Amino acid sequence: MNSTKNDKYKNSLYASYGKRLFDLVLTIPGIIVISPILAAIALLVRVKLGSPVLFRQERPGLDGKPFTIYKFRTMTDERDSDGNLLPDGERLTRFGRFLRSASLDELPELFNVIKGEMSLVGPRPLRMEYLPLYSREQFRRHETPPGITGWAQVNGRNAITWEEKFELDVWYVDNYSLLLDIKILILTFIKIFKREGIDAGENTPMPRFTGSGNKS
Repeated sequence: MNSTKNDKYKNSLYASYGKRLFDLVLTIPGIIVISPILAAIALLVRVKLGSPVLFRQERPGLDGKPFTIYKFRTMTDERDSDGNLLPDGERLTRFGRFLRSASLDELPELFNVIKGEMSLVGPRPLRMEYLPLYSREQFRRHETPPGITGWAQVNGRNAITWEEKFELDVWYVDNYSLLLDIKILILTFIKIFKREGIDAGENTPMPRFTGSGNKS
């Protein structure tokens, strides 16, 4: 075998067996260790934001198939005079912004990993409404399970454009391996500690994706 075929072979074995085992070996003990933190955050969310504590939303998983993602709630349910929810930026509280900046709101996704709906590392699962907006190449980000963190998250996160994110996601799909996943997890902890790339600028969340204008 040449080096390219060897790389694909190793990645195939990792995709079939190693990635799932890697996720479970880290996630199950991890949940046990951080369970007091999970309980404390849940209590604070209940006190500061009310019920429900968890935010649930349908997201596209492997091959674009939907699953329900779990996160800690970070926004209020404030509405305008017509009963419509206010924009996300107006409903995001200071406490919620802290949870996001420290990535603590993502911790319940560990249960999605246990269920096999997500991986620790992979392209982030975005909104279902984005699926018809992707180009064919961008849709390839769904060829691997979505992750809690990913190659795009450690290379700019919300400080880069959607197109740049998707290019990084597809690069990960073509190159993921055990060593790359370990590298991404290490870089993720560094990014969280430094709180880099959380916002798209001026403390505003990433704008919604509206398409790249190229479906090829």
